[in-house]
Amino acid sequence: MKIAFCGKGGVGKTTLAALSCWALLDLGKKVLAIDADPCPNLGMTLGFENPEIIPVAEMKDLIAERMGIKGADRTFYQLNPKIEDLPDRLVLRQGNLGLLVMGMIKKGGSGCACPESTFLKQLLRHLLLNKNEAVVMDMEAGLEHLGRATTESVDRLVIVAEPDIKNIKIQEQIKKLAKDIGIKNVSLLANKIKTPADSDFMERNIKDIEIIGEISYNSNLEELARSGDFSSLKKEKIYQEVKGVVHKCLMS
Repeated sequence: MKIAFCGKGGVGKTTLAALSCWALLDLGKKVLAIDADPCPNLGMTLGFENPEIIPVAEMKDLIAERMGIKGADRTFYQLNPKIEDLPDRLVLRQGNLGLLVMGMIKKGGSGCACPESTFLKQLLRHLLLNKNEAVVMDMEAGLEHLGRATTESVDRLVIVAEPDIKNIKIQEQIKKLAKDIGIKNVSLLANKIKTPADSDFMERNIKDIEIIGEISYNSNLEELARSGDFSSLKKEKIYQEVKGVVHKCLMS
């Protein structure tokens, strides 16, 4: 299964991505967690001892070498760089769980047709085509890393949204972006649901997209964020709810 979580900042997608990784591990899967958020926190949430690693997007020397960039001339570069050996070098491993921090391109007016963007998309496509492990991606709303060359390998895009009108508007924008680049399976995961009124709000306002599940509001998350240890969530209701979502994704 290759699943990508995206949504507005602060909606809880990193926590849900981490819980999904643990759920897949419990099912006996080998899992690769890819942090493609501009503020990478997935490694810390998963409990990696040294999650503050250099994102791939900031590995300028490596990108220049593989893309064939000579000096300051960035006009010409390889469209199919050698990347097959890179997962072994760049992915941190803890048992059956791997972590890759992609990072984001700081465009600065360069646009997305740049060697860094091409390199990241080719690396991501290679990782998504690996049939031997499940992939869980924590992304920003813009879907920057997902282009037409990778969408055939993403099984499902999950938009995480809270029950408020700002989230409704943003999920509509993400849904349009996903359609534009050809992602076929797009679902919405309603997060931080406190009351039946929250559920009703989501059902009334979410149009033309499947609501794949609801995740209850968890009052312990703020305390866990202060401690940095999220593993205790596996003992709570939220973990069972996420496991249900993962099961739906695997069965569809």
